[in-house]
Amino acid sequence: MTVADSRRVRPGWVAPAVCAVLLAGCGSTVPGRPVSSVPATVTRHVSAELPTLLPDASVFPPPYTAVVLPQEAVAQAAGDLDGMGRGSNVQPSRCVPPNQDFGPDHTAMAVGTDDATRATLTVELTRTGEPLTALRARLEQCGSVRVQRAGAATTVTTEPAEPPPIDADDALSLRRTVRPEAGGSRLTQSMHTHVAQTGDVRISVTYMSFADGEPDTAALNALFATAVRKVRER
Repeated sequence: MTVADSRRVRPGWVAPAVCAVLLAGCGSTVPGRPVSSVPATVTRHVSAELPTLLPDASVFPPPYTAVVLPQEAVAQAAGDLDGMGRGSNVQPSRCVPPNQDFGPDHTAMAVGTDDATRATLTVELTRTGEPLTALRARLEQCGSVRVQRAGAATTVTTEPAEPPPIDADDALSLRRTVRPEAGGSRLTQSMHTHVAQTGDVRISVTYMSFADGEPDTAALNALFATAVRKVRER
């Protein structure tokens, strides 16, 4: 059983639990379905350097043409993915993302672009000492956030989604919308993100579009599986 399978016991961000129901008074026991609990701490270090763990550009699903971002562009791209870049004023303040090291062995990123639709698929690898349960807890408290940055204001809305089955320590999925207070719906940014963690490496794969319509979930799921497998096998 994968962690994604086990999480179907309860909806939303809530972590799975092991349960068994004892039918008192009838002399019989109905066992529950045991599942593995998600880790509360990070105990394993993945020794490979993060840039070497990114999927090769050639394995991005067509029609996404991929490049590995130069290190100086990674911080900007990371802010675009969560809608709360460095230097932003975030309300409520508890939703400010934790400080992130954008050095080469702490954050690495590859982006594939569909030239016809301008939609993107982004793989972000981060090295972290916190388990995914910490991110899940923050997301529970930050369903709607107002962000002011460079004179512009946006509302960032995040809601949980069901992650695909994946072989990792833990996984979650989310849908996020970044809606500007001025400029119209054509500037609204929609994202669907799968996140998994293996040891101290967090793998995020995001489909992002400025167009209406459903995300390319087939391409997103395929790239997520590829990215997680490459990290897990190192």
